[in-house]
Amino acid sequence: MREGFARALVPYYPIAGRIAEPVPGEPEIECTGEGVWFVEAEASCSLEEARNLERPLCIPKEELLPRPPAGVRVEDTLLLAQVTKFTCGGFSVGICFSHLVFDGQGAAQFLKAVGEMARGLPEPSIKPIWARDAIPNPPKPPLGPPPSFTAFNFEKSVVEIALDSIKRVKDQVASETNQKCSTFDVVTAMIFKCRALAVDFAPDAEVRLGFAASTRHLLSNVLPSVDGYYGNCVYPGGLTKTSQEVKEASLVEIVTAIREAKEALSSRFLDWLSGGAKENHYNVSLDYGTLVVTDWSHVGFNDVDYGFGEPSYVFTLNDDVNIVPSVVYLKPPKPKQGIRLVLQCVEGRHSAVFSEELQKHA
Repeated sequence: MREGFARALVPYYPIAGRIAEPVPGEPEIECTGEGVWFVEAEASCSLEEARNLERPLCIPKEELLPRPPAGVRVEDTLLLAQVTKFTCGGFSVGICFSHLVFDGQGAAQFLKAVGEMARGLPEPSIKPIWARDAIPNPPKPPLGPPPSFTAFNFEKSVVEIALDSIKRVKDQVASETNQKCSTFDVVTAMIFKCRALAVDFAPDAEVRLGFAASTRHLLSNVLPSVDGYYGNCVYPGGLTKTSQEVKEASLVEIVTAIREAKEALSSRFLDWLSGGAKENHYNVSLDYGTLVVTDWSHVGFNDVDYGFGEPSYVFTLNDDVNIVPSVVYLKPPKPKQGIRLVLQCVEGRHSAVFSEELQKHA
């Protein structure tokens, strides 16, 4: 793996550099060639004894993630990796990466290249494209006032949605609308409705759904290669309804609204690209009425193979954000099927009803 990182950093040479900010608010990368942090660690237990790293973790997450020596500014480093070997022979790979430089798809592209180099391939199967200067930098719409934050005390839980439940709703959508929909559409509709029922806001209160989607496919006329681009290339989307509308809507109706919001996201991104955006689409109300969902099930981390096969399970460890209700979608540990949800979206007083509604609908 160490050799894989070293070889992959040749075509991905910017990642071996460090983040600098010669002009305040305009970070750039100094190509210093310092490399990435690669740490080896050993645990004194087997993966089975550590419950296969299921939540709640019985090993502090800080022990599974790389920590450079004192005096090294972690925020200036683009990527850090730690391999932790367990007594059973299995191991975990903890990755920290800078979201200034990559989005999830871009980071996964680099790690897949590391895996290919570790397996002895002569070069990455996808040629990396930097091309940050090719992306337009249109005038920015007004930022508005700085957001205010409220710290919530979310209940953390893990729930799995079976493929049968997802297929049932997909079939309903196809039957009622003659349209196909994605697993993301179905699962998001389930959570959005169940949360509105559980929290029971005032009927005319706004409830909001937020998500981000890749817009690489909309840059085919801008980038030399859409496939090889590994920078940030996501744009925010979402929808706003009243609590009453969501509670009374069927799952098919909510799926339709989500699909419309995804289509609108493409138009909004192209407006931004041409400099025609009239509002800042990153201004999201960070309160209990907003739900933010993130889909990690198709980002690409599950396809990384360092020579030992694909991982049995991939999960996030940035679950200490308590300022906005959130759900992360993951693939469940092999050989399970379906979608695993990491939930931090209701406080204790709404948790029981939310679980009951999710059980009913999912």
